Amino acid sequence: MKPRKGIKIAAALKYDMKNDGAPMLLAKGKGLVAQKILERASEGGIDVHEDASVAGSLMQLDIGSEIPECLYEAVARILAHIIDIDNKEAGRK
Repeated sequence: MKPRKGIKIAAALKYDMKNDGAPMLLAKGKGLVAQKILERASEGGIDVHEDASVAGSLMQLDIGSEIPECLYEAVARILAHIIDIDNKEAGRK
């Protein structure tokens, strides 16, 4: 599902490598809800990665569900990107 042009969508994932089998969808939304998700991430110092295609796929899932195998590769790339950002920021401190 692709979002309509101009309408922001957002999804939040949680992943604990030690305890989770796969990343879990914590939140999803469009419009104002998407904006609130992004604001909460910013307030919490959580890195954000924009990928409308992945976000659109995540919008199809129920909150609290693990992502399906078909999204593993895309989400792994996003998590690797965020880990890289975190490591670079930690190196500057």
